[in-house]
Amino acid sequence: MILEAIVTTLAPDGTLNVAPMGPKVGRDPRRFVLRPYRTSTTYRNLKGHGEGVLHVTDDVFLLARAAISKVSDFPSRPANKVRGQILQTTGRYHEFRVVDLDDSSDRTTITIEAVAEGALSPLFGLNRAKHAVVEAAILATRLDFLPIDGVMASYRDLAVLVDKTGGPDERLAFGLLADHVQVFARTIRQGG
Repeated sequence: MILEAIVTTLAPDGTLNVAPMGPKVGRDPRRFVLRPYRTSTTYRNLKGHGEGVLHVTDDVFLLARAAISKVSDFPSRPANKVRGQILQTTGRYHEFRVVDLDDSSDRTTITIEAVAEGALSPLFGLNRAKHAVVEAAILATRLDFLPIDGVMASYRDLAVLVDKTGGPDERLAFGLLADHVQVFARTIRQGG
């Protein structure tokens, strides 16, 4: 099963990287498999020192910002057992260490094991608008290789769910993503 989450890692100079990521989870709740591309900052940071924090959150604005930009200005605090940062707007977090890293293909396979965990706030629960924002964020991270017309059509469908079932946070997050996709589409259509 894939769990939509956010992973924080630190660069050698201490710069925080915040990235949405869908780790594979199985029967062992302490083990996850991440599949970042070798071109990603998350991959470089984990290859460099092998520690980070996986966050389970329903903060879709955080997820949206992480999907389309570098996010380093969210409140965080140092992790307890690893060199990393815990986002303070998260529901649950799992501090982890890399136990295996296979980077023999463009999409790496990194097995991680939780060494500490905690919860900062209760999760809201199921909401169609939140799920629509998650789907929109995933599409926004794949603009370089998905057909833009298909992405735009998906965004029109997802907008209906956000308008119908979302609150201010979901609308703000979806609007941020939709603006990003519109700018990308204009750039592509102008040949840039």
